Amino acid sequence: MNQIQFALRVFAALAVVLAATTMCGRLASAVRQPRVVGEMVAGVLLGPALLGAVAPGVQAQLFPADVKATLYVLSTIGLTFYMFLVGSSLDHSRAAGRNMRRASALAVSGIVPTFALGAGAAALFFGSLSPGGSTRWEFMLFVGGALSITAFPMLARILQERGIANTPIGGLTLVAAAIDDAVAWVILAVIIAVAAAGSPFDAVGTVAGAAVFAVLMLTVGRALFARVGAKVEREGRMGRDVVALVLLVVLLAGWFTDYIGVFSVFGGFVTGLAMPQSAVVRRELETRLSDLNSILLLPVFFAFSGLNTEVSGFGSGGGLWWPLVAIMAVAFAGKYLGCAVVVRAQGFPWRYASAVGGLMNARGLMILIFINIGLAHGLVTPELFAILVAVAIVTTAAAMPIYRASLPDGADREPAAVPSRAGGPTPAPPG
Repeated sequence: MNQIQFALRVFAALAVVLAATTMCGRLASAVRQPRVVGEMVAGVLLGPALLGAVAPGVQAQLFPADVKATLYVLSTIGLTFYMFLVGSSLDHSRAAGRNMRRASALAVSGIVPTFALGAGAAALFFGSLSPGGSTRWEFMLFVGGALSITAFPMLARILQERGIANTPIGGLTLVAAAIDDAVAWVILAVIIAVAAAGSPFDAVGTVAGAAVFAVLMLTVGRALFARVGAKVEREGRMGRDVVALVLLVVLLAGWFTDYIGVFSVFGGFVTGLAMPQSAVVRRELETRLSDLNSILLLPVFFAFSGLNTEVSGFGSGGGLWWPLVAIMAVAFAGKYLGCAVVVRAQGFPWRYASAVGGLMNARGLMILIFINIGLAHGLVTPELFAILVAVAIVTTAAAMPIYRASLPDGADREPAAVPSRAGGPTPAPPG
């Protein structure tokens, strides 16, 4: 009977999460925002911010400790497969030659200023926002890394919906966002390894294990997946056994990277990178894995994040407003100004530079994954967690208004820049 009652509580919690995130996602779409913005807000509303304040008894009954533990497991599985799909969707052909050099410059312009400003803000608030036992350097690295994130998957969806994913500015932004995220995950893996081991020297084994895993997956694993991809191409579909094999490899990769201390999303992402660059494979993976993951499991993650978001420090007399404003400001300025200046220097008009600066500022789901991993490893206090959730929502919500103000409808379909014969980009002619 206890197991039956527990199952009933989990089903009830999942139903509430699904209803809330679907409704808020639709409302976000109605005001021309990405659905993920509404889903993030729904997660916060299910936590102490609204449900816990208005009906604490209802929230306690819906999300007791054992149900929260189950939600954590489900969300971890969802995140692992989500990052697998992110990795498998990357177009490797974009990351080559001149385009790779320009995208790398844009990525650096989004990472370095934001990381430096974020680390500086972390140093300023170390005494009030850092968890007990954390060193100043760990805290600075974590906050700087979290703010350096760009929501690559959301950018890909926005650019595809606008029909500009294959334009010069669209391709440039996509590759730069992917580099930003890859660097941020490396930073997080090192921080977690050091925090878990106690010293950089003790963390060498963890970092080496992650590196060996990545090399093997991207060489031996890619070769084996290439054979699977060829079979899928011949048959035009992904059979049940092939799907089972892919799921098994992703689960094992997630288990291994979690076991060595760098979290399962790293294993999922690297496994995705090893998948064949095949339109049929991508279509089949998207068709078979995307809906359940994006409609149910990821909203569970948003709800779990919301349940961990304590807002008491923002009340009357709360001391979190100044840190929130400061961290929000450095997060926005570092990305927007850094990226806009480099895009302009590469020969694009200012309106395109502003649009890219706004898009690269969107942190979306990726920063939530980052800070939840930090919370699980004791790298984040509830107060800092709440501030970074606010940064995630505000910067993501601001991305599309900035983009639309910079490039009104139709303007973004013009070629942003054309290569000159000397090899550098020149602004495209008007009209």
